[in-house]
Amino acid sequence: MEPAQPTPDDLDDVLLACRYGDLDDVLAFSARFGDTALTAARDASDNTPAHMAAANGHTELLEFILARTPGLAAARNAAGSTPLHWAALNQHLAAAQRLVATAGAPLIDTKNAAGRTPLGEAELAGWEEGAQWMVGAMTLDGEGKGAEGEEEGEETVSGVDVEVEIQDADGRVARMTLGSDEPAHEVAGSGEAS
Repeated sequence: MEPAQPTPDDLDDVLLACRYGDLDDVLAFSARFGDTALTAARDASDNTPAHMAAANGHTELLEFILARTPGLAAARNAAGSTPLHWAALNQHLAAAQRLVATAGAPLIDTKNAAGRTPLGEAELAGWEEGAQWMVGAMTLDGEGKGAEGEEEGEETVSGVDVEVEIQDADGRVARMTLGSDEPAHEVAGSGEAS
């Protein structure tokens, strides 16, 4: 027997439940309507349940959503932003880590319609911890090591500081030192305040 079809009100309700972290309501929605309905739930700006949970740091709920509908980790809204853009903007590290573990490190370098990546959003928000984690999760070949650690055969260097320089779409440059106890962070811009 196929699951019932959700009404527009049911879809609105599940999105609100995701926004406010109501896992019980999302569990009930999923049990009644199935994973396809959870994937199809979108608001007027094309935000998904994963966008709502990630934006508000509801990690347990996000884990449930991604376990059932892993494709939502890389879903884009009308502005081209992924749930990782929202987690970065609102500084939710556990949500960002879960999204990257599900969709892979290339998600960190996904540009939205404004040309910003989740890493760029973290920098613009002044979220050094998240930006540093994202830089550490990335690799030069774009495959990334994700939240699970190094890939098999990957070499590591200990006791050495690594200087990282990243330029955002607006021409601002952020410099970080990885490997030391206290990261150095400076921003050089195009004359604009960041």
